[in-house]
Amino acid sequence: MGRSHRIGRKHRHTYWDNSLPPVLEIAPGDEVYFECLDASNGQVTPESDAEAVRHLDFDNVNPVTGPVYVEGAEPGDALKITLCDFAPSGWGWSANIPDFGLLAEDFPEPYMHHWHYPPDLPEPVAYEGTHARVPFKPMAGAVGTALAEPGQHNILPPREAVGGTMDIRDISRGTELYIPVRVPGALLSVGDPHAAQGEGEVCGTGVESPIDVIAQIDLIKGAAPSAPRFVTPGSTTDHLSAAGYEVTTGIGPDLLENARAALRRMVALVSEQQNLSPIDVYLLCSVCADMRLSQVVDEPNWIVSCYFPRIVFEQE
Repeated sequence: MGRSHRIGRKHRHTYWDNSLPPVLEIAPGDEVYFECLDASNGQVTPESDAEAVRHLDFDNVNPVTGPVYVEGAEPGDALKITLCDFAPSGWGWSANIPDFGLLAEDFPEPYMHHWHYPPDLPEPVAYEGTHARVPFKPMAGAVGTALAEPGQHNILPPREAVGGTMDIRDISRGTELYIPVRVPGALLSVGDPHAAQGEGEVCGTGVESPIDVIAQIDLIKGAAPSAPRFVTPGSTTDHLSAAGYEVTTGIGPDLLENARAALRRMVALVSEQQNLSPIDVYLLCSVCADMRLSQVVDEPNWIVSCYFPRIVFEQE
C-alpha cells in the first residue's frame, strides 16, 4: 500500500499550464484526497438566484485541484487513476445558462435550481416543486494531466492528449481511468464534481456540487493510450434502470441536430405527461437522461436517442 495525501481547495486552478508548480509530489500507488469546489468556483452559493447565472465569469469556472507530480512519470507513460470514493457536501445546483447548452436557442433566460441531498449518496432526492426524484451518482467531471504545449489553455474543452473536462458520468466510484502523460511528473489535477449527471449533460450543468474525490494514482510505463479510456466496476445504469425508460429519437444526416431533435421531443413528452414546465424538464434531462448514439450505419440518416429514466417519477 502507498501513502495517503490530502490537497486542500485553496490549491486549485482554472486553466491547464505545465508551468504551474506542483502542490504535491507522490509515488506511484499513493492515494490522494482532492478537496474540490463546484464548477462555478464559488460564484454560485446556496443563496444564489438566476441572476448569478446570468453574470457567471466563464474565465473563472471548472476549477481543478492540483497539480500533483507523480514520481517517474514521463511522456509516453500512462496514469492509472482509480476513483476510490467521494465525500459529498449535501448541496448542489443546476442551471440554465444563457447561450450555453444543447437547446440554448429554446431557453434563452437564466434559471437556477438548488439541490439539498443526503450526504450518503446515491439516495434519491426530490426535485423541489415536482414529484421527480433523481437517483444520485457522484462523479468527477474533470480529470487531466498537463499539456505538453506551454502557456495557459482553456480548461473547458476535453482533449484526447490529456483528458481534462470530460464530463463522463461513469468516471465514478470504482472506475479505473487511464490518461496519457505528456510532461515529466504528469501534473495531474482533479475537479468539477457532480452529484448526478445524465450522459450528454445537455443543458450544460449536472448537479454541480462541492464533492471531494479520493483516488489512487498508479503509473504504467510506456503505455500511454492515444486518448483517455476507462474500465467500470460493473453496470453503469443500475441506479436508473429499474423502471425502464421513455425514449425519443432524432433521425437525419446531422448527429448534433438529431440530438437536439430527440431532446426537444423528450422535453415536450415529459412536460405533457408530468405537467411540468419545459425548463424544469430540460434541467432534469441534463441530470438524469442519457443521449445515445443508436445507429450510424444506415446512410444517409443516423439516429440519436434520448433515454429518460422512468424511476425519476415512480419512486415512493
